[in-house]
Amino acid sequence: MDRFTSAKEQYEKLGIDVEEALEKLSGFPVSIHCWQGDDVTGFDQDGPLTGGIQTTGNYPGKARNPQELMADIDKVLTLVPGHFKLNLHASYAIFGDGEKADRDALRPEHFKVWVDYAKSRHLGLDFNPTCFSHDMVKDNMTLTHPDPQVRDFWVRHCQACIRISEYFYDELQIPVLMNIWIPDGYKDIPADRYGARARYKESLDRILDIGYDRSKVKVCVESKVFGIGMESYTAGSAEFTLNYAAYKKILPLMDNGHYHPTEMVSDKISSQLLFFPEIALHVTRPVRWDSDHVVLFDDETKEICKEIVRNDAMDRVYLATDFFDASINRIAAWTVGLRSVEKAMLYALLSPNGKLKNMQDGGDWTGVMALQEEMKTYPFGDIWEEYCRRAGKPVGMDWLEQVREYEQSVLSKRG
Repeated sequence: MDRFTSAKEQYEKLGIDVEEALEKLSGFPVSIHCWQGDDVTGFDQDGPLTGGIQTTGNYPGKARNPQELMADIDKVLTLVPGHFKLNLHASYAIFGDGEKADRDALRPEHFKVWVDYAKSRHLGLDFNPTCFSHDMVKDNMTLTHPDPQVRDFWVRHCQACIRISEYFYDELQIPVLMNIWIPDGYKDIPADRYGARARYKESLDRILDIGYDRSKVKVCVESKVFGIGMESYTAGSAEFTLNYAAYKKILPLMDNGHYHPTEMVSDKISSQLLFFPEIALHVTRPVRWDSDHVVLFDDETKEICKEIVRNDAMDRVYLATDFFDASINRIAAWTVGLRSVEKAMLYALLSPNGKLKNMQDGGDWTGVMALQEEMKTYPFGDIWEEYCRRAGKPVGMDWLEQVREYEQSVLSKRG
């Protein structure tokens, strides 16, 4: 008997349908963030990365243009099993020769190359306004700035992004998650907390008032607890974004790095699912706080995925990765992060969730603890390897050798 068959039988003794778990996972879309490949630089400006975002490290081989970034994403797709979308920031617009458009004037045609790329790879697209790394980020503020001209610029930018998102849907026929995140806040204790949030609400209202097809574009708002240069206050706090999403009947987005270190996003998912038809997640790895480290197969990643699965919410949760590390091989970072998310989802699907729930409801806390601990040494790795084999992706550490070869043949020649 081969190892997969043996492992399968062991899980099935607990009532777990392994084949069903593999099928569900293969259809669950994960959105790959494009910005790991070039350290969040983008293609629409040559200035530094600013606006509360920071990338550390200078590992050689960073993508320098759209062609290199797409080639790197292609390489990652050969190494990771699963069903994927591609998550773009507006700063990754691709202009024709001699053409340039500021962010408030971006048009669908500036993303046609990405649409063609997605079509040829059978990928969906998600989208994000880029409210950072721009001269119109004034005093660490965009949609909340006291100057109406600054706010107007960023309102127009976000409205343009809604139209671009509709274009993505029309071309690909896959719903587009469009996420609004702003860096706005104050470095030290503010004299007025209300004013910035009132301006943010008014700006968001104007953005959404242009009208759009909600079956095509899923607009969401992402919270932030602090950032570089805004350590004391952020306008788009968790309370603001959650209330605003409920007020406008759009999606809340939780990034598991955007909370106090003692808060767990996994604990918040069930609460949001009770009150929102759909929610969105950015899966990252905070180290002591929001630091966007590469996602690992760690406890919180597993617990986030368990909450999605045990609440029967795989069709209600939009999940994307969000990390960037310039200190290691970027292809390896993408691959480790995405394979970790896929592993965590499979681990959740192979959990005896119904049995554990019945034990809990019956007051059998001894059984809950014992079974949860026992599952940690079940032959999960054998099921994971079979999932990789069926998808035609590398098994075990074979993927790393392919990354090393790509580094030698491609990345090392980028200067």
